[in-house]
Amino acid sequence: QVQLVESGGGLVQAGGSLRLSCAASGNTFRYYYMGWFRQAPGKEREFVAAVSRSGSSADYTDSVKGRFTISRDNAKNTVYLQMDSLKPEDTAIYYCNAVRAGTRTSLFDAWGQGTQVTVSS
Repeated sequence: QVQLVESGGGLVQAGGSLRLSCAASGNTFRYYYMGWFRQAPGKEREFVAAVSRSGSSADYTDSVKGRFTISRDNAKNTVYLQMDSLKPEDTAIYYCNAVRAGTRTSLFDAWGQGTQVTVSS
């Protein structure tokens, strides 16, 4: 199974930006739709964004549309999440996972360690 390692989180003021990265092991990365999910304290993990195998199409949850951009580099086995105009409610641990094509459902049972994003007001 593909192993995923997230990075790029940190502490930022409201209105700031962060770029998250997720590096995947193996040579099957390009065959998967990839997505970002997040889990805030006391809440369930939720879908944030997904990108198609080629990177030509993307899907976003309503609360991040126009602020976040998901992209991927298949040559580097990496998926990115550019987060702009951050809000305190974006504070969460962010995880990446493969996504079932055309859905907002994670594919792999195993999750990485995630990366913490904290947005101060």
